[in-house]
Amino acid sequence: MNYKLKSQVSLTVLILMICLSAPSARGTDKAKGLKDVFKGKFYIGTAMNTGQITGRDTASIRIIKQHFNTITADNCMKCGPMQPVEGKFNFTLSDQFVEFGMQNQMFVVGHNLVWHSQAPKWFFVDEKGQDVSREVLISRMKNHIQTVVGRYKGKVKGWDVVNEAILDDGSWRQSKLYKIIGPDFLKLAFQFAHEADPDAELYYNDYSMALPGRREGVIKMVKDLQKDGIRIDGIGMQGHCSMDFPKIEEFEKSIVAFGALGVKVMITEMDISALPSPKDGHGADVDSRVEYNNELNPYTNGLPQEVEKAHAKRYKEFFDLFLKHQDKISRVTLWGVQDGQSWKNNFPVPGRTDYPLLFDRNYQPKSFITSLLEVVEAQ
Repeated sequence: MNYKLKSQVSLTVLILMICLSAPSARGTDKAKGLKDVFKGKFYIGTAMNTGQITGRDTASIRIIKQHFNTITADNCMKCGPMQPVEGKFNFTLSDQFVEFGMQNQMFVVGHNLVWHSQAPKWFFVDEKGQDVSREVLISRMKNHIQTVVGRYKGKVKGWDVVNEAILDDGSWRQSKLYKIIGPDFLKLAFQFAHEADPDAELYYNDYSMALPGRREGVIKMVKDLQKDGIRIDGIGMQGHCSMDFPKIEEFEKSIVAFGALGVKVMITEMDISALPSPKDGHGADVDSRVEYNNELNPYTNGLPQEVEKAHAKRYKEFFDLFLKHQDKISRVTLWGVQDGQSWKNNFPVPGRTDYPLLFDRNYQPKSFITSLLEVVEAQ
């Protein structure tokens, strides 16, 4: 090889080496995401389903890594899936979920430890199908909480300890937990979780938190815990919203009132249905169902432009509110990645086509997201 050709080859190799060592080639020069938009304000996250946790849904995984810095398990850490048979725990999915969060340096939230719904059939009854005693249920609850929390000690940073224990009027939900143990079940649940991991944050999580009755009921409950010296670190306000519920003003009142208790406020399970609300269909009680009719499912082929604009405006109103109260809000978590995966397609009316999330069925960001990203890209 002559000297001139050898020099050209060396120069080509040098240029190639420089290109390969550049940030863009190494993949470190990542596109901006929602976590960059809200950096220094609050965590922004999503719930992960089975396809995402196992890595099959690669399109969702790319979105999660780009846009979110906190994750919540949507189903796999609930009592039923976690302990389907007494004493036999299934940690397969939950282990993968926690590992994904740790590998990607995310704030991992466990959801949830104690809930009247999605509990296994055996949890509340004996071998004859009769309600167990108070002592037996407390023992089962303690074993479940401390086994699960203990397994992920130091890894799961926050736990939804108790889910949906208060009704719209502020009274206690008459669940098996309440009927068998009494109101102390909530205090005991927080106590057991704290014993299992003293460093984990512990939350109460509920829906329709903008309703005055539920707001006051939760405030009283938290004050009672604090009076008894029971640690509670935050209140999760489930953001299952529609185009007309809740009123922004009432949602704000709850943010302010909960923040005044000295605990963190989190917006959890955020989604905004774009569809007409059925009568009395504002809550998020998973046992509620409304019979299907075409009037409640008007956008099977996509949202009309004016509805899409109104939906984006509704999201902006809520996020403007969250930014206004960023001193109180520590986290905002969307309940899913893209519209096709949302539970709202089947709740409260089975078989509907809804558009409640920030990414569409083709995994593309909606206009509200692109407008946010344009701001951060310009910085």
